[in-house]
Amino acid sequence: MAAKRILDEMEPDQDLRRIGKSFRPRSFISSIIGEAFLGNSLQNICTALEPMLRRVNEEVERKLVHGARSLTWSSSMRIHMLEPSNLQLVFGKNLSLPIFTGAKIGDAENNPLQLFIVDKSGDESVHTTLPYQIQVEIVVLNGDFSHGELANSTTWSMEEFNNSIVKERKGKRPLLIGDVLVNMKNGFAVVGDIEFTDNSSWVRGKKFRLGARVVPSSCHGVRILEAFTEPFAVKDHRGELYKKHHPPMLNDYVWRLEKISKDGAFHKRLASNHINTVQEFLKLFSVDPPKLRRILGAGMSQKKWEAVIKHARTCIMGNKVYIFHGSHFTVTLNPICQVVKAIINGQIYANNQELSSINQANVKNLVREAYINWGSLEEADDLLSETALLEQAGEQCPNHQLRPFQQFDEYFPDKTMDIVNYSDVGSSNWQTNCTYHVDSGIGYYIMDSTVDGDLAHAS
Repeated sequence: MAAKRILDEMEPDQDLRRIGKSFRPRSFISSIIGEAFLGNSLQNICTALEPMLRRVNEEVERKLVHGARSLTWSSSMRIHMLEPSNLQLVFGKNLSLPIFTGAKIGDAENNPLQLFIVDKSGDESVHTTLPYQIQVEIVVLNGDFSHGELANSTTWSMEEFNNSIVKERKGKRPLLIGDVLVNMKNGFAVVGDIEFTDNSSWVRGKKFRLGARVVPSSCHGVRILEAFTEPFAVKDHRGELYKKHHPPMLNDYVWRLEKISKDGAFHKRLASNHINTVQEFLKLFSVDPPKLRRILGAGMSQKKWEAVIKHARTCIMGNKVYIFHGSHFTVTLNPICQVVKAIINGQIYANNQELSSINQANVKNLVREAYINWGSLEEADDLLSETALLEQAGEQCPNHQLRPFQQFDEYFPDKTMDIVNYSDVGSSNWQTNCTYHVDSGIGYYIMDSTVDGDLAHAS
């Protein structure tokens, strides 16, 4: 009988499975209520529901506390952003330009960037300090962020500043890497090594700014306006390999000059005439500018010529001089073949007035010979050569009154001189139907008949 009863109890379940139905397990609450009614006890219901109710209560309380805190922080931030501030971060100096990816960023004097805090409450901004240390973050801004500079605004909100921050492109490294977080003590901080990993060609305006903002957790409730630099372009590192030098150095390749491209037509023409450095370029320019112009060819327009000469003349000369000795003379020249002093037949010519009194045809002869024999000239420091020159002069002319030496850029007198000129260094076919004018150290040839008919300046 027991077996039959068990079989009868199982038959409904088999029928249900046969028609594709199955029993669903009862929920936790249903189970509790069911057990309570089965037990016919309200106490059982309360006891069963207590753990669940406790968990619900705790979750509700947690959400309410978190929401209240968020509301308080947001309201506080909005109040601080709207409040005017007299304090601002500032960069000490402008940046060193141009800036390339992968290159360290420094100021205009190639020193690490510096940050200060200034107080703008008075007529002028003055450096100030804080009684506590703050942390500052260096960020990248869009180049068109102009609050406080172009919009005649002296303040801006934190939100405006943050909305101008530029992030890296998708799939790229962080746009700015290095010591982007710095500690500021006593209102001063030095920024460590930072560099860009990407160029600025992809942003609006194709320029960036560097910005600096106080990390919120260290501001102590005080609003300090952010710092930002002038707009600048960031170029790919490969462009640095071909960049022009400002100012150029004597031993720089000649293609470091403006308007002369590496492996370009001008570069090849100069190289074929053994003019490979800025010094060699300026030497020929000082001795025979028309010849230099002819070497560059017709493609060198007057505008380009003026640009390349202007750039070349900013070259740093250094303190080296070159001494050309002869049986009756000693001529001292600067690195670009300009006479700075001379002894001829025992007579000292040590300043512009004395040099202008020499027979200029003879001077040009000596300069021409010095240029042709440049490799055999004696190289010396300026001060040492001056001492040796004066000692030699004293031996040749002991009663001569020495005059103070003036720098080589004062060699040429302020008046115009007529001297003999030659057009092709190294040849004996000198031009005698021309006039060489010198004005405040800048000489230029005016030829009766030249190849290109241009006025060619010489420094």
